[in-house]
Amino acid sequence: MLVPLAEQLRPSDLDGYIGQEHLVGKEAILRKAIESENVPSMILWGPPGSGKTTLAYIISQQLHRKFHTLSAVSSGVKDVREIIAKAKESGDSPFLFIDEIHRFSKSQQDALLNAVEKGTVIFIGATTENPSFEVISPLLSRCQIYILKPLEEDHLLKLLSMGKDRLEQDLKVRIEIPETEALLRISGGDARKLFNALELIVNAEIKQSEHIIITNEKAIKIIQQNLAIYDKTGEMHYDIISAFIKSMRGSDPNAAVYWLARMVEAGEDPKFIARRMLILASEDIGNANPNALLLANACFQAVDVIGYPECQLILSQTAIYLACSVKSNASYMALLKAQRSFKEQGDQPVPLHIRNAPTKLMKNIGYGKDYKYAHDFERNFVEQEFLPDKISNSRFYDPQDNARENELRARLKALWKKKYGY
Repeated sequence: MLVPLAEQLRPSDLDGYIGQEHLVGKEAILRKAIESENVPSMILWGPPGSGKTTLAYIISQQLHRKFHTLSAVSSGVKDVREIIAKAKESGDSPFLFIDEIHRFSKSQQDALLNAVEKGTVIFIGATTENPSFEVISPLLSRCQIYILKPLEEDHLLKLLSMGKDRLEQDLKVRIEIPETEALLRISGGDARKLFNALELIVNAEIKQSEHIIITNEKAIKIIQQNLAIYDKTGEMHYDIISAFIKSMRGSDPNAAVYWLARMVEAGEDPKFIARRMLILASEDIGNANPNALLLANACFQAVDVIGYPECQLILSQTAIYLACSVKSNASYMALLKAQRSFKEQGDQPVPLHIRNAPTKLMKNIGYGKDYKYAHDFERNFVEQEFLPDKISNSRFYDPQDNARENELRARLKALWKKKYGY
């Protein structure tokens, strides 16, 4: 059986690990923990192909401990308990790596608590989902959370070069890659996808010639012809959820329900789908239709209670509603503008009149002085400054052109006159 290129090139130490410099670079927090041999139980949270499994393996190698690995998709409490029982007998605190820990139920996660707390095993969980939603609080409190970032272009180019060299060596061929844009785009920042794509293209071309030239056009053509083979690790799941979100954002209920059906038929976690719709309701619809967020939240809660098969109807209703809804990303853009202002202008002081004044000293130095309580005035409004002096009059929220936000714009203009330029 041929070993996949991604597995062949998996590094065994931190020096060979590419990416995540904020965690394992020189003087970085996780590298220090590994080098001091004082590694805590942890959860690695990051996108697919960012190096979670590889990092867990490297940690076990550098600390010379047994490394047990389970997948939450195919394993259960019985498997966890067997490993914990063996660890108690040996007393050597092995690593227990559980991939896709977000797919473990609460009761399954409960089975880990005692062993993690007592140090019977050093737990490493990997997830693509926000652990604060998917991992129970008692387990979270016993683990460090390390966030892995998507691989950047320079990381992917290094990996591509490594893959090219290994294939040339193993297959005795010459490979040229004059254009890398398509390969990088196909990978989506996922190292595994990049290696799969490169391997697939080379294997398809080697039948024709021992001198392989990979252009953008050739890469796209071969991948499209062999999509199922290329996606052999099952991560088409991320492409389909992307298509689902983009269809709703693009106001196409037909496409949205088609991609939903694909996910339902594949047995996708319904909470994963519902959570994505919850995010979209705020990011892409926002105040153009505030009911969208309410419905999406109700959908998420209902899905959590009901589960398959009945919850697929709720998912469909919500997806169609969100797709048909008027759209606005004004709230999202307002936050980005405010964050950019903070980064550019620094930590501006809170104006004295709107500061909290819980002590007499604070009141004496002006905290809260001259603050005007809005409800004491006509229409529950009085003009006063709420922003720091340096960014006074800055407008972050720009209502978009839809019925609901046009009402908001008119109200803001009536209240603030020329201050914000509404």
